[in-house]
Amino acid sequence: MGTLVGHVAPGFGFFLLGIWHLINHIRLHALHPKSYISLPWFPTPRIRYLELFLIMGSCLASISMELFIGPKKHQPLDFDGTIPSNHLHNFEHSNISLTFFVYALFTIIFDKITPSPHAKYELTQFLGAIAFGQQLLLFHLHSTDHMGVEGQYHWLLQIVIFASLATTLLAIPFPKSFLNSFVRSYSIMFQGIWLMVMGFMLWTPKFIPKGCFINLEEGHKVVRCHNHEDLERAKSLVNIQFSWYLVGITIFCVTLYLVMIKIFQEKVEYHSLNSKFEEQEDDLEDVEAQKTSKNNVESNRFLEMGKIFASPSDMER
Repeated sequence: MGTLVGHVAPGFGFFLLGIWHLINHIRLHALHPKSYISLPWFPTPRIRYLELFLIMGSCLASISMELFIGPKKHQPLDFDGTIPSNHLHNFEHSNISLTFFVYALFTIIFDKITPSPHAKYELTQFLGAIAFGQQLLLFHLHSTDHMGVEGQYHWLLQIVIFASLATTLLAIPFPKSFLNSFVRSYSIMFQGIWLMVMGFMLWTPKFIPKGCFINLEEGHKVVRCHNHEDLERAKSLVNIQFSWYLVGITIFCVTLYLVMIKIFQEKVEYHSLNSKFEEQEDDLEDVEAQKTSKNNVESNRFLEMGKIFASPSDMER
């Protein structure tokens, strides 16, 4: 991370993952409201593990960028094999990516070889909780500045990560809770949006708050302010910005829920009406068949009776 692209790229990945889960959870709940069970990931029709493959690919790309592509020497170590202080944050970010890679890898393995669906579900959620826990821990103990404007962005990000961690853990004892799945998807999407906002607001000069500036320190660009008053003003602006995004994302997610519920409920009602109509048609066909069989029986009896009454005349002839 530490750059505009380093925040926007993973942020976009979290955003896609969050909205993908949100749409699928709403759809699943709308189609099966009584038998809904939360899913930790969603297979796709052609490539079953597409979601997990994309997570693994993104994590490998992030690790490569942090440790090999980003550094000027294309390796993060010093001449004596130690980790220099200006590359500590690279190892922290790559460890977060490594944990999510492990989650995706073992989720595929569990899906292939674990016979018990219950154990597979719980272990997958456990790995997801470990990934979010690692992310929260490393952002909380981040080696970069915690006191400046960037630190304020990171502190607010930790709140969203904690929500993802808590809802992932709650999904283990409450797999049928749609609200828990909704909040988890919401928080993952919020993570992505807030990371992208950080990238643009911290590394775009025209978005730097008044009284602050971008300063290069140990090969890392950070936002500094001229005095304490400017710093407090910049932090307050970050808080206000977070509040705006909180309200905006909430409105978007709830509106998406209402729209999708309306669409899928109409589909469910249409299918149920079709099934009822087909059942009625089958019943009518059965009634008509019974009437036809009765008519055939009655006509056969009439013919037999006719033959009986006609037989004496035939004998006279």
